[in-house]
Amino acid sequence: MMRQLARAAGALSLLAVAAVSIASVSMAPMSIAPESTASASAEMTARARPGPFVFATARYESGDWNAAPLVPTNVIHSIAQYTAIPVAPQGATVDLSSPELFRFPFVYLTGHLPVRFSQQESANLKAYVERGGFVFVDDHNHDVDGAFHKTATAELRRIFGAGALKELPNGHEIFRSFFTFDEPPTTSHELNGWGDNLVHEHLLGVEVNGRLGVLYSNKDYSSEWGYHYRNKRFQSVDNTRFAVNIIVYALTR
Repeated sequence: MMRQLARAAGALSLLAVAAVSIASVSMAPMSIAPESTASASAEMTARARPGPFVFATARYESGDWNAAPLVPTNVIHSIAQYTAIPVAPQGATVDLSSPELFRFPFVYLTGHLPVRFSQQESANLKAYVERGGFVFVDDHNHDVDGAFHKTATAELRRIFGAGALKELPNGHEIFRSFFTFDEPPTTSHELNGWGDNLVHEHLLGVEVNGRLGVLYSNKDYSSEWGYHYRNKRFQSVDNTRFAVNIIVYALTR
């Protein structure tokens, strides 16, 4: 633990570098093909004006998309606390089937129940990642044989290809994009007998054009981060620090 704290302190020295990188990334809506030269010019002007980062939660037709309502506010607080990223104080909900999805550089998707994406949701998700969007999918069940895990991973393989979802090496840059981790942080739900009672050593991911576009976890970070941010003061180490890494990676890669 002491070593992680020391690394966390050292990681704060990366703040200025991260801030510079993030400043060069437009937080404005992602591009949807313009209909005219005039609209293209207007869109480019809009994208040149960085706005605050908005934490977006994906709403999908099947399952229970709103299974972890406290996570967005908690992560927003961590982004504001540790980084120089301009961040909106409130998150947003976006339909996975809507063109509004392309307004956000990062989307969080979770649930307990079986998930089956509609044709439009599937098409949007694929196009979103291919255009540079980042999706963090977390299995709120933390059960390797659970309904969400089996169906969500099957859907990702259907959408991106059978071999697209792969183990993410623990040396991947997402584990050092802000704080430094030797491996994916464990959660109390892996250690207390809930779920499948296993510690999952790797996260999964989908890479598109050499960039991680989908991060998949069945470690149940949604439960681990699902508390009021004021309760962080009772923790010896803030367990939302890895969420900061995910956001920084999503905005700078």
